[in-house]
Amino acid sequence: MRQPVVNIAVRAARAGAKALIRMLNQAEALTVVEKERNDFVTAADRAAERAIIDEIRRTCPDHAILSEECGALGESEFRWVIDPLDGTKNFIHGIPHFSISIAAQRKRVTEHAVVYDPLREELYTASRGGGAFLNDHRIRVARRASLDGAMLATGFPFRQKDRLDAYLRMFRDLFAHATDVRRAGSAALDLAYVAAGRVDGFWELGLKPWDMAAGALLIREAGGLCTDFGGGDAYLETGNIIAANLKLAGALKRAIGPHLGPDLKR
Repeated sequence: MRQPVVNIAVRAARAGAKALIRMLNQAEALTVVEKERNDFVTAADRAAERAIIDEIRRTCPDHAILSEECGALGESEFRWVIDPLDGTKNFIHGIPHFSISIAAQRKRVTEHAVVYDPLREELYTASRGGGAFLNDHRIRVARRASLDGAMLATGFPFRQKDRLDAYLRMFRDLFAHATDVRRAGSAALDLAYVAAGRVDGFWELGLKPWDMAAGALLIREAGGLCTDFGGGDAYLETGNIIAANLKLAGALKRAIGPHLGPDLKR
């Protein structure tokens, strides 16, 4: 049975999804604003965000919010970390791969998580200590123990193109061992796919907390591990993340390590 907080997050995710679906067929007419280089926001992001926050505040009016578009709202030991549209570029171009990510934290520790793919109607949920689920069926990370033959997922450092050379060196070495690498355009779904065992591992740099908070809990509750590039747990602060089962996460860290400059050691 889902925790009550997860049910709130599910209702909020579905409310946000309705806003996105209404606007999906109008994507060509949406106003697109470049927040910073290569980072965009649309009216769909904002409409979904409003719907999500309104739904949460119906039940939890005093909780704090950290969301991609509106930033930080309020102060409380309870905080919701929200990405109303993870995969904005896909959405803009009509590529049917994007998601909503919602994490509920207490004292900055993620306790509950929802990642929702509205087009496939795939709902990933997790509560701390309670396991991870896809449409209420328990999920586990894949068992692959080495990079040889692994299916990996990643994202390009579009916000930090000054780190592209380091990233490409990582990619080259990992691709030499992996069976393939996928770059699908939604980090929240990449992490959910690791939790579900669809891909063996994931790495990316330069992410934001709302990209990772929910997906990281899914992975931990599915028996996996998320670390920063140094093997610690500061990925929400650094934006650099490795995700896989315990053995494969170690292999990813060892492969990435030689390509890290001083600013990427975590």
